[in-house]
Amino acid sequence: MYLLRHGQSEFNVHFAKTRVDPGIEDPALTDLGRAQASAAATALVPRGLTRIVASPYRRTLETAAIVAETLGLPIEIDSLVRERCWFACDIGTPASELRKLWPGIDFDRLGERWWSANGESEAQLSGRCGVFASRMHRATDWGETVYVSHWGFIRGLTGLAVGNGTVVELRPGPDASVVHTPEP
Repeated sequence: MYLLRHGQSEFNVHFAKTRVDPGIEDPALTDLGRAQASAAATALVPRGLTRIVASPYRRTLETAAIVAETLGLPIEIDSLVRERCWFACDIGTPASELRKLWPGIDFDRLGERWWSANGESEAQLSGRCGVFASRMHRATDWGETVYVSHWGFIRGLTGLAVGNGTVVELRPGPDASVVHTPEP
């Protein structure tokens, strides 16, 4: 399976400069973020993927849309691979609005307000990652799926702190390796 951290968002630009939350809710990708998503999509082409699953945040959906266009695959939604909800960027967009923005994606299993009201502790993140890992252990399409996710979730699952647009290959067992990282 592959994990892809979304491309650079408007939040990432401001936070990287100041280390202060700029108050941008559910930010969009920047031009660099779209380029990172495109480069990641190109790196995924030879992998023989059959599924794209994304967190319901705008930045992951935009990243997934670029990957989907390149790979010719539909996008599925799974809020289990969402971010931890520590910053304004982790306040999501209601499902009814997401349906309008991405009419080709099925948001029916997503609650209207699907993000956490409070920040998630390390223990809670670890538990969520454990649920995901258990589910993936039973999956039959392990090596054919890319999950478009976030820094916190990827770190919680693999122990890796990866940059925007990075693709991580996760194999059954404890091994994870970076397949592609964006150009600086």
